[in-house]
Amino acid sequence: MKKFDKERVLLAVAGPVIALAVAFALSAIVLLASGKNPIEPFTLMFEQLGYSDKQVLIINQASMYYIAALAVAVGFRMNLFNIGVDGQYQLGAMLAAVVGAHANLPAVLQIPLLLLTAMCTGAFWAGIAGVLKVTRGVSEVVATIMLNAIATSVIAYLWLPDVFGVKIGNNNTTGEMHESGWVPGIDLGEAGEIYGLVVLAALLGIGYWVVLNRTRFGFDLRASGASESAAAASGVDPKRMTLTAMLISGAVAGLAGLPILMGDAHTYNLNFPTGIGFLGIGIALLGRNSPVGIAFAALLWAWLDKASPELDFHGYDKEIAVIMQGIIVLAVVVSYEAVREWGLRRQQRRVGAELAAGHVLGATDNNVNKEVAGR
Repeated sequence: MKKFDKERVLLAVAGPVIALAVAFALSAIVLLASGKNPIEPFTLMFEQLGYSDKQVLIINQASMYYIAALAVAVGFRMNLFNIGVDGQYQLGAMLAAVVGAHANLPAVLQIPLLLLTAMCTGAFWAGIAGVLKVTRGVSEVVATIMLNAIATSVIAYLWLPDVFGVKIGNNNTTGEMHESGWVPGIDLGEAGEIYGLVVLAALLGIGYWVVLNRTRFGFDLRASGASESAAAASGVDPKRMTLTAMLISGAVAGLAGLPILMGDAHTYNLNFPTGIGFLGIGIALLGRNSPVGIAFAALLWAWLDKASPELDFHGYDKEIAVIMQGIIVLAVVVSYEAVREWGLRRQQRRVGAELAAGHVLGATDNNVNKEVAGR
């Protein structure tokens, strides 16, 4: 591998490694300050990785985190901050559940219909923020935050018995989906079942990499995110790319809840996971918008979620995992900036050394030419 490639790999890996090291160190300090063993909680959580049922739970949870983080990453590559992934994901899952409860087509049609419903819902909700940005200059951060709140109210309305709601005890639901919309998983016996749509998460990661790195559209998207003026000079319409990026981000976000909806819950109710869109922001940051990096970050987040309940049985607060997640997000921002500055200084030193070497070589050539001319 060339020296330049090695440096790029080093810079790419250094940020996440520093962030994780800082997060573990600061969490240990918090434990020590509270008079508790700073090592045992991490040992207990690492031990959970050896249990097959925990492994299944981690993979299932990571699939939803991964899809949500990909949705955030699409916006990041366009220099857009789509904070509305949570609202887009919840609306997409709910409307897919509603369609799944009222439409009963053969599985070969029902499953694509539910996927398309979730994608179109998420894209529509994100598209509102996109249209506001390109037509009125409204910040996508402000627009998506407000749309998250509106999404909560829309869901509450759709849960009304006179609309699509089905009351079961004290729980609001959309009713159970028809079995033709269930996606069978991978049965691992006593360990549990891996969601069938884990495969969808993997395919989305592959598609994300191919589109962004091997297509003209991906190049235009990245170019527009890096410099709108430069992209416009090359014939790319920045406003069109902004709207397109928001639509794609929303469409991917709409799929984030489908692994659990179509693989386990089969209804949208009060117990449906929330906050996944916000967690996707931290996961995308830690993974540096890379599909592989995001996969590792999603597994890390899922491990912290699923291994932390064990701490309650040993006298430790499971909120230690939440503290770690928060510290990781803060450490990621700081470490990436530090690594970026370090990389810039290395480049400056290398350029300076090359210029100095060129100056010495040029002076030597001039001396040789003068000596030859004198002869």
